[in-house]
Amino acid sequence: MRTFSSACTVVAGVAVSLLLGSVAHATPAGDNGTVKIHDARTGEALRRNQPHVCTFYLDAFGFDGRQQVDWRIVQMPPTGSKGTVAKSDSLDLDGDGHGRSADLTLPDGHYKLVWNFDGEHGRAKHKVFWTDCEGDEEPSEKPGDKPSEKPSDQPSAPASSASASAPAASTGGPSASPSPSPSPNGGSGDLAATGTSVAAASVAAALLLGAGGLLVARRRARGRS
Repeated sequence: MRTFSSACTVVAGVAVSLLLGSVAHATPAGDNGTVKIHDARTGEALRRNQPHVCTFYLDAFGFDGRQQVDWRIVQMPPTGSKGTVAKSDSLDLDGDGHGRSADLTLPDGHYKLVWNFDGEHGRAKHKVFWTDCEGDEEPSEKPGDKPSEKPSDQPSAPASSASASAPAASTGGPSASPSPSPSPNGGSGDLAATGTSVAAASVAAALLLGAGGLLVARRRARGRS
């Protein structure tokens, strides 16, 4: 019985070894990594893809150490001609299977990253993304946003003081002679006409008095004669 149990244990151990070996072979070395599109302002530790960028870089994680990667970026509709290479280069990953490309720029449009590497088993890694540098720019300051003149260091005079001085200038002091009230029919022309009529009446009265005096003198002369 003990011999039979020992034999079963050996057979089970061999079966487990074979199973683990087949699982390890099913996950090809080098195909376990991932690559991300990162905005140039994003740190390398972030493992989230950013498909809308302006200046960007390629960030690789989890590949086999010291792998060499050949990558290319091709145009995608509606940008250019599908599959046309817009940019390409190679990258050596570090001992942890991590690598970062230099900062990259492309004209605004739609693109696809194709990522090939040593020890690849199956399809290459892919990432589709957009570049949009026009929408990424900060709004520039308009000329009208700043005041055209520097504000004065001294405060302006209160409006109340200007309005308070106006009545004094118009009414004058106690010695000021009152202005003649306007006549119903006009202004200064009527006053001149009134003066002329008064002078004419005075002359007429003087003539009448002179004529009356002459008449009295004649009567007295006749009475004496």
